[in-house]
Amino acid sequence: MSDFLENFKNDLKENVKGFIAVSVTEVETGMSYCSLSLNPDFDPELASAYNLEVVKAKLSAIKALGLDQKINDILITLTDQIHIIDVAEDGKYFIYLAVDATKANLGLTRATLSKFKKDIISNLS
Repeated sequence: MSDFLENFKNDLKENVKGFIAVSVTEVETGMSYCSLSLNPDFDPELASAYNLEVVKAKLSAIKALGLDQKINDILITLTDQIHIIDVAEDGKYFIYLAVDATKANLGLTRATLSKFKKDIISNLS
């Protein structure tokens, strides 16, 4: 695995309060570039495979509505978790991040994700 992906995973793990899991997934193929979970029962690659369908459905809806828009991110709030699907500007991949809603601050989580995804953007786009 590339150093920038390893660094990205570790930076999020160490700096996002309530971190549960992260993965980076290619939209076209569904292939996961990398993943990390602190919970052995939580498979971020499986979650990303299902969330890819969410991204594709939203892209289809945008097209059907004739909107000239791109997805920045998709936020899913569960009972005790927050899931952020951050889609790359070019639409080629997305970052899936799961955090504990009882520990995480959404604003800080998004800001931290934005800070550390810069290497991902420059290396995958």
